[in-house]
Amino acid sequence: MEYAITITPQAERQVKDTTSIPFGQQPTEHMFIAEYKDGEWHNSRIVPFTNLSMSPFALCLHYGQTVFEGMKAFLMNDGRVNIFRMDKHYDRFTKSLERMCMPVVPKGLFNEAMHQLIQLDSNWIPNDEHGSLYVRPFMIASEDRLGVKISDEYLFMIVCTPAYQYYAKPLKVKVEDKYARAADGGTGFAKCGGNYGGAYYPTKLAKEQGYDQVIWTDSKTHEMIEESGTMNLMFFIDNTLLTPPLSGTILDGITRDSLLTLAKEMGIATDVRPIAHKEIQAALEAGKRVEAFGAGTAAVIAPIETIAIGGKEYNCYTGEDATMYKLQKALYNVRKGMATDTHNWNYII
Repeated sequence: MEYAITITPQAERQVKDTTSIPFGQQPTEHMFIAEYKDGEWHNSRIVPFTNLSMSPFALCLHYGQTVFEGMKAFLMNDGRVNIFRMDKHYDRFTKSLERMCMPVVPKGLFNEAMHQLIQLDSNWIPNDEHGSLYVRPFMIASEDRLGVKISDEYLFMIVCTPAYQYYAKPLKVKVEDKYARAADGGTGFAKCGGNYGGAYYPTKLAKEQGYDQVIWTDSKTHEMIEESGTMNLMFFIDNTLLTPPLSGTILDGITRDSLLTLAKEMGIATDVRPIAHKEIQAALEAGKRVEAFGAGTAAVIAPIETIAIGGKEYNCYTGEDATMYKLQKALYNVRKGMATDTHNWNYII
């Protein structure tokens, strides 16, 4: 099926120095928008980036029906543009929408909208080692009605912004042993707004104590490691890459999946299993070389230099020869077309 997307071109803005602009503040010229009403998608279009006009009664403003994705497009070494792992992002977006009782975007419409929008604004993709175009598809409930109900109307949109390193330096984190990000049976696996809003307060407390992020633990015992801030969490100990298994409380990270796949191809042992924070503490106290890092679309790989467990701080290894940097380089090479894409991860425009 072909999807008709009308395009209203906008003259290119003369914004040259995007490296000094904080992440997420500089939109590109255009955005995609489609409307869902009467059980169908209507009025698919690419228009100049502008503010929305919505009723204060719009259900998304009151009852939490908001879902989003985070993707990236890269300028490859041969000048072509690559949208990385678009299919897996679509699948995760769909799972989030279904969990939040929101209509699924047809895959053809999703792909075509991505292709047209990123092709139109491809001049915004930074051509440097850490540069990319961050792409944010999202959906909100737009029906103008106060009342706790599943909305009958929605807006599906895509916006973009140039992006560089999300974290400029290694992180200090603390194991959270009081608050929880998600619980079994909840929405922890979905990328919905409420998951992030609920995480702000304990993260704020951690920052007041001098930490950048928290390591979330399970809601029942606070013993098992889950995620860290906006990222999946991974460790490299005893020549093995460790990470917790996916569950109803852990997001199915695309970067996490990519790194596990590349690690196996590079001959690096991987172990996906439940990990207690006491196990990490024991390894650190035994003097083992422990690498800890976050993995996510925005951050890619975020080294962790300090972990606080039970009020005591431990130093992790962040030297230049760390395995996490080798994994980061391998992922970079695939995205930039410098290594063979054996998994068909790259969608080339």
